Amino acid sequence: MFGIVRPCSHRLGEGLKTQWMAHLCGLCLALRGDHGQFARVVTNYDGLLISVLTEAQAERTTGWRRTAGPCPLRGMRTASVAQGEGARLAAAVSLVLASAKVRDHVADKDGLLGRRPVALAARRVAASWGRAGARTGSDVGFDTAVLVDAVDRQVGIEALAGPGTPLRAVTEPTETATAAAFAHTAVLAGRPGNAEPLAEAGRLFGRLAHLLDAVEDQETDAASGAWNPLTATGTPLVEARRLADDALHGIRLALRDVEFTDGKLAHLLLAHELGRSVDRAFGTSGCGHQAHADGVRGAFGPPQHGGPYNPQSPPGPYDGQNPYAGGGNPFGGGPSFPPPGPGKRGFWAGCAAAIGVCCTCKVCCADEFEGPWSRKRREGCLGNCDCDCGCCEACEICECCECCSCCDCGL
Repeated sequence: MFGIVRPCSHRLGEGLKTQWMAHLCGLCLALRGDHGQFARVVTNYDGLLISVLTEAQAERTTGWRRTAGPCPLRGMRTASVAQGEGARLAAAVSLVLASAKVRDHVADKDGLLGRRPVALAARRVAASWGRAGARTGSDVGFDTAVLVDAVDRQVGIEALAGPGTPLRAVTEPTETATAAAFAHTAVLAGRPGNAEPLAEAGRLFGRLAHLLDAVEDQETDAASGAWNPLTATGTPLVEARRLADDALHGIRLALRDVEFTDGKLAHLLLAHELGRSVDRAFGTSGCGHQAHADGVRGAFGPPQHGGPYNPQSPPGPYDGQNPYAGGGNPFGGGPSFPPPGPGKRGFWAGCAAAIGVCCTCKVCCADEFEGPWSRKRREGCLGNCDCDCGCCEACEICECCECCSCCDCGL
């Protein structure tokens, strides 16, 4: 459950990457500390935004960081990690929403969850996570009932949705849940004046998360027959992109009204990385408003620039004139055949490989690694880079940046 905000280490820089990892590890350890080892599987990038926002608003005091011991996911290295009420609120929200997601998959009979014994075990895990999230939420003054209510209403809304149903009606429960979580960070940080703009930012973030998930899953859902909000409501991708761009712009405007103690990381994640998430989901590499002007569809066709996400990068030196094209063997001796790719691993061999990948920290830090079971090449969470590492284009899009290198403030 990695989420939609997946920053590249080149864009973060060393200082902000350290902060980001501190919050990621802090969320993971908060889950382990309050709810046991298995709860750590609900760690996700979007959940740690709660911890980031809480710390960004709070006055700097001792006790916001602690040194954690060696961890396999960090390559057996120690690290300074975030702790406190922000990390615990992030853990509570992550648990409750993960519980809801599991129950939703059980109801849809997805994959192995269509088998009765597995579904029964999954329901028990989901119920345990829901209770655990409610306890932790109560400890930090947050009533998780608003999250549970939003999930319950989502089921009914989806059942009634059809062609012509406004897409925002489908995303409303998610918006309500994230608005409540974002607003509570202001309470924890002692900044009640920030609650309203953060609620607005959270509401729009929830809409964006729902939209991007729908866009990325539309083809898969169509193939499997699963429910998808875009397909069910008949919403074209151009309209979905317009809603996503409007939500992104609204988040940037809301952040202007938030009083931060140190908001560099929060600003970079919510004002800049979200824009890249939108581009990634719709298959573009620039501002979506230009895509509308050009009549370009997103998922929306090929990206506009070269890079690892662009199948139409500039041609290589042999494109169109490959001396070995056509299958001929340059050394003679008849036709040549491409070497066979590596076969898939079995279940137990894949488990062993997965342990090795985690213990060497490749999932988080490598540019790419081999999938434990499929043996396909996968991109590392922080190692991949789809950026040009130049001056931030978000300044030109939203004119809200006061903390990036091109504005001489050190980000």
